[in-house]
Amino acid sequence: MQDTITVTPAQQQRAMWLSTFAFTVCFAVWTIFSIIGIQIKKDLGLSETAFGLLIATPILSGSLTRLFLGIWADQFGGRLVLTLVMLCAAVATWMLTWAHSYPQFILGALFVGLAGGSFSVGVAYVSKWFPANRQGTALGIFGAGNVGAAVTKLIAPMIMVAAGWMMVAKVWAIAIAVVAILFYLFSQDDPSLAERRKTGAKPMPFREQMAPLRNIQVWRFALYYFFVFGGFVALALWLPHFLTGAYGLDIKTAGLFAAAYSIPASLFRIVGGWLSDKVGARTVMYWTFGVSALCTFVLSYPDTHYIVKGINGDIHLHLAIGLIPFTVLVFVLGFFMSLGKAAVYKHIPVYYPNHVGSVGGVVGMIGGLGGFIMPIAFGAMNDLTGVWTSCFMLLFLVVAAALAWMHFAIRRMERANFPQIGNVTDLPEIINAAKADQVLAGAGR
Repeated sequence: MQDTITVTPAQQQRAMWLSTFAFTVCFAVWTIFSIIGIQIKKDLGLSETAFGLLIATPILSGSLTRLFLGIWADQFGGRLVLTLVMLCAAVATWMLTWAHSYPQFILGALFVGLAGGSFSVGVAYVSKWFPANRQGTALGIFGAGNVGAAVTKLIAPMIMVAAGWMMVAKVWAIAIAVVAILFYLFSQDDPSLAERRKTGAKPMPFREQMAPLRNIQVWRFALYYFFVFGGFVALALWLPHFLTGAYGLDIKTAGLFAAAYSIPASLFRIVGGWLSDKVGARTVMYWTFGVSALCTFVLSYPDTHYIVKGINGDIHLHLAIGLIPFTVLVFVLGFFMSLGKAAVYKHIPVYYPNHVGSVGGVVGMIGGLGGFIMPIAFGAMNDLTGVWTSCFMLLFLVVAAALAWMHFAIRRMERANFPQIGNVTDLPEIINAAKADQVLAGAGR
């Protein structure tokens, strides 16, 4: 593989920013049902569960294809694969305007989901242009293309109100097709592909690329991403519907308030990548899971009326989260989830530098499946419980499980590396002291 030192800064910047722009448009297309699905739900008279399945279906196909697309990006080059993915998504998005029944919309949504597979392609492509100590920042900037969800929430409602949901689909299809052509014209093949073509070397065999997936660590990273990315996608799809139902907002206003979640959950991924390079991805993950657990716990509390039997009669209490506090909480939640998304992908090129496509693909696939499973679960829980905040109850359980697994895995590694510490490993200075003792003991021998 060609050393990234031979790559010029201008080439690095071109690859990173072109990929980020392309991914932004892909993500806008991937989440198109978060807006047009609301009108389709009304037209077809869908239940909450059926609506959840409709908006989640593109997430399913986009997730399942990430593993293979990531591997193909390693084998054939991210430039070609990403271009083809965008062109296929453009055709599928235009074909939505031909659908009339629920099964037809589900089928169309499956093919629209190809746009979401662009993520693993972009990760494999961008990471090859940067050295390890800068990959966190570069991939953080690329991942900020998640802001495409906010683009859909801000612009699509206005187009849908003015000209109908079909016009939204047509505009989004044309946009992603144009970007695909521009990306191919102005981008370059990644250094490793160029080097292979120069030397005639063959790409890594499929079986060898899949070898790291035997490690439990890869699946632990996948659970992290199931929450930080899958939860982000699920809420990005669900919030417009949640706000129209729980707070009685119209679709345009709901889109604006939902953007207060999608924008920080996307753009601050850049900060997450930078922090992961500076203070370490593990530290950022602790921040992410700790604050997210607190936010989802508070957001889980339903609009409740209490009657307290007082000394002088009944005391009526009403506990509920108003629209503004709700918006603030989801902004904070989105901010820390964005840090976590970057931190997860900081791990992958460091631990698996020669398997970014396969490992990044499977982590992205599991994360994307979270974006598929959770909206359906949100709808089912609404149907079963009749409580709007049940979606945040589920998110709290997921983040609590991820935090527990991460913490106990880290403690296990600490005890394996420093058995003399025992159970006292909470303070970093203790670990540093243990290291110093090992050095002195070695010198004494």
